[in-house]
Amino acid sequence: MQLIECVPNFSEGVNLDIIKQITNEVESVEGVRLLNVDPGKATNRTVVTFVGEPEKVIEAAFLAIKKAGELIDMSKHKGEHPRMGATDVCPLIPIANITMQETAAYAKRLAKRVGEELFIPVYLYEHAQEDKSRNNLSVIRAGEYEGFFKKIKLPQWKPDFGPVEYDAKRGATVIGARDFLIAYNVNLNTTSTRRANSIAFDVREAGRVLREGDPINGKIITDENGKPKSIPGSLKSVKAIGWFIEEYGVAQISMNLTNIEVTPLHIAFDEVCKKAAERGMRVTGSELVGLVPLKSMLDAGKYFLLKQQRSVGVSEKELIRIAILSMGLSELAPFNPDERIIEYLLKDKGSSKLASMSLIDFADETASESPAPGGGSIAAYLGALGAALGTMVANLSSHKKGWDDRWKEFSDWAEKGQQYKDELLELVDLDTAAFNKIMEAFGLSKSTPEEKAARDKAIQDATKYAIEIPFKVMKAACGSMTVIKAMAETGNPNSISDAGVAALCARSAVIGAFMNVKINASGYKDKAFTDEIIAEGNEIEKQAMELEKEIIELVNLKIS
Repeated sequence: MQLIECVPNFSEGVNLDIIKQITNEVESVEGVRLLNVDPGKATNRTVVTFVGEPEKVIEAAFLAIKKAGELIDMSKHKGEHPRMGATDVCPLIPIANITMQETAAYAKRLAKRVGEELFIPVYLYEHAQEDKSRNNLSVIRAGEYEGFFKKIKLPQWKPDFGPVEYDAKRGATVIGARDFLIAYNVNLNTTSTRRANSIAFDVREAGRVLREGDPINGKIITDENGKPKSIPGSLKSVKAIGWFIEEYGVAQISMNLTNIEVTPLHIAFDEVCKKAAERGMRVTGSELVGLVPLKSMLDAGKYFLLKQQRSVGVSEKELIRIAILSMGLSELAPFNPDERIIEYLLKDKGSSKLASMSLIDFADETASESPAPGGGSIAAYLGALGAALGTMVANLSSHKKGWDDRWKEFSDWAEKGQQYKDELLELVDLDTAAFNKIMEAFGLSKSTPEEKAARDKAIQDATKYAIEIPFKVMKAACGSMTVIKAMAETGNPNSISDAGVAALCARSAVIGAFMNVKINASGYKDKAFTDEIIAEGNEIEKQAMELEKEIIELVNLKIS
């Protein structure tokens, strides 16, 4: 699933009723999750954060911008923060499975719609703005609300979308795409703000101003143009400052990681650890302010495992646990992944997911009089168990005494096995969902010719989906057999029987899933599609059976 975050800033921070009406518009869009509402009285400004799939997010953003324009009167607005419109700025941020380029395209679509349908002047910024002379928010906003009545008339400041007239009530809006920003604090075993600042200057991209003699109080050294010279810090795309937190009695390095692709969370943590040690201090832990993408936590977990020369082919849950422990994220307050990781906040906690059931509940649900979960979901689960067993052998091999020089080889196999396992676990639920889609389609009304045609189309669409899901099970389960075979050939000999059981599970998953492909294909009218998928299915089944035979022969040879 593609996910983007939207963080619009509205020029109202006092009237909570107005803020609630705006956020109600966001929450009216199904599939969008409102994560945070942060009003500020002094700034008279509210920052709202919501997440979802791109189409739904830009719909929610449009409705919020529209409502803000109806409720906020910029001609009466006063506040400390720079501003130019009722919706002052509206950035979109890529979160999962989407590129910055794709996110920028959605920002342009939103900007075009706001300009054309709401008649609000709109400026693009950051990655959505091709003209680099006007892609910086502070440059665009210069002059603020009061100065824009004249500024908008200048040829170089013609809006990207909307009228070339400044709206006295609603002002103008800046819409764009930017990188995800992580607010991150690292705790030190000192109470000295000055010493914390010295580390902040060491790591932040801007570095420190160059001085004569005393690095703190010495005379600033300037260049030929009279501008201060500086020594850049060690971390790109990082802003940092040192401060003392009275509540906790410790000094911290407070950082904004403005591009986590350039400087990820774990690199920032390790670099602060290094610089602190050089100055006679040590890091005791850290804290995340706000939310974090899942990828940042998984990357951190893998990073710290690799430093230990341990296998990274472990579960998502274990990678997150390692990240929390390694960076001391629970030192000041418990770090709950379900509340702090964006993707986890978006999970539908009310639905009953087969893959999250206990073994007993899953078996009981399968044995019940309900037709789902059925053979397709069981085939997918068999495949997941096979992949999990193959992964276990890889992890045991990676950590086997005397095989220290081979840990990376087996770690790579374990990582592949985890990928197959995770895909097959997801397919357990998707197969049942596919069956439910067919049942829903058959339940549609067929009273009129139009309804009958719509019902027939829905049945065919659902049937195609019910063919594609078990076909994916076949491909994933067969793919996992490459990991299983490698483990039978080169893995820990004490676990050779586990590789054999894994092969049996994977083979059974392929054959069982193919049965579901064929029975659903019999009800699909596009014979060219079904002929092609059945032919490919036959080849996958043949390959799986051959691999199983090879693996079982290897196992029997080694255990006999």
